Amino acid sequence: QVQLVESGGGLVRAGGSLRLSCAASGRTFDSYAMGWFRQAPGKEREFVAAINWSGSRTNYADSVKGRFTISRDNAKNTVYLQMNSLKPEDTAVYYCAADLNNYVRAHERYYDYWGQGTQVTVSS
Repeated sequence: QVQLVESGGGLVRAGGSLRLSCAASGRTFDSYAMGWFRQAPGKEREFVAAINWSGSRTNYADSVKGRFTISRDNAKNTVYLQMNSLKPEDTAVYYCAADLNNYVRAHERYYDYWGQGTQVTVSS
C-alpha cells in the first residue's frame, strides 16, 4: 500500500511559479516511479510528468516541457513538481501517482496509487 498526499497548490498569476509536493508513505519510496497528472474542468485527466525511482529518468508532456520540472527526494519520501511560467491553461487539479513497476509512463492506467489532488488556478 502507498498513501500519497499532495500540497502546494493555490492561486497564481500568469507567468508566476508554484511548487507542488507529494508526500508518500507505506511502501519503500525509492522502489517505484512517481507521476504527476492534472484534470481541468470538463476535461479528461492528462499526464504531466514522471520520474523513476532514482531520478535518473524523467518524462514530460509536450505542453509543459521547459516550464515544469519533476524531482524527488527519497530521504524525505517526497516528489516535487516545480511549475514556472504558468499559463491560465495550466489551471487544473493536480494529482500525484505511484507506478510500482518503476517506469516513467504517461498513461494513467499504469499507476497503482493516487493522491487526492491539489487545485492550481492561474489567473490571466
